[in-house]
Amino acid sequence: MRSFFAARHLGCEMVKSVLGIVGGSGFYQLPGIENAEWRRIESPWGTASDDILFAEIGGLPLRFLPRHGRGHRLSPTSIDYRANIDCLKRAGVTDLVSISACGSLKKKYPPGEFVLPDQFIDRTFAREKTFFGTGCVAHVAMGDPVSPLLVKAIEKAAKGEKIKVHAGGTYLAMEGPQFSTRAESNLYRSWDCDVIGMTNMPEAKLAREAELCYASVAMVTDYDCWHDDHAHVDVAAIIAVMKENTERAQRLVARLAADFPREHPACPIGSDRALDVAIITAPEARDPALLAKLDAVAGRVLK
Repeated sequence: MRSFFAARHLGCEMVKSVLGIVGGSGFYQLPGIENAEWRRIESPWGTASDDILFAEIGGLPLRFLPRHGRGHRLSPTSIDYRANIDCLKRAGVTDLVSISACGSLKKKYPPGEFVLPDQFIDRTFAREKTFFGTGCVAHVAMGDPVSPLLVKAIEKAAKGEKIKVHAGGTYLAMEGPQFSTRAESNLYRSWDCDVIGMTNMPEAKLAREAELCYASVAMVTDYDCWHDDHAHVDVAAIIAVMKENTERAQRLVARLAADFPREHPACPIGSDRALDVAIITAPEARDPALLAKLDAVAGRVLK
């Protein structure tokens, strides 16, 4: 039986959409789903955060992975981002929506509102950030790190649910798990960053390497520590806002799935063809062991 990842983009064959959701802090389940079944997917890259929930919403195949594991067991640094993306690719995902809590670095993004970033600054330093390396080197384009069609679909769904959403902006990814110092927060503001979080990198980079269309929903929970009236980030206050954000995010996903195209449209920036010109290592110099691990991520171009 032909696998999902081997079936992508063969000739003029249309690819069926499979919507993936990575749920962050506070977002651990999806209401209104059908034919739900948790499945363990093995990855040569490590252990994913949890099993993947296979389900449907309105006939659209859905795959859900709680980023921190059910019960929030994993810190941002402890997450195996490579295993997560590899498993989602093996599960057939074509379009991946990342949902995560974040802090706001601008007054115009108050707690309770959503931001759809279109740029990232990666300040993480303790995470594996690529599927490629010695034996098979690849350089994917990241100038436009999110898929514009997916962002538009999310924005439309949010507005349909009367959720306050802002399209565009820069997400600063910090290592954590500690929150920022005030000096760091003000530094990131001087860079004109919009929101700050701990999980969208290297997730977005790995999604691009896996040729997944990717978009982020950053749910604002606080003003970080730069704001005079919010000098300290308080976990209890964040959790209170997070509960309200979770309800909004659940409605957003339900509306997104209901309206989502059943045939996967080609990404206008080539997210789903990112490896066409990315692999630089000559075929005769490629490491067979690494190629075997890349069967899902890069099987389309390595066959």
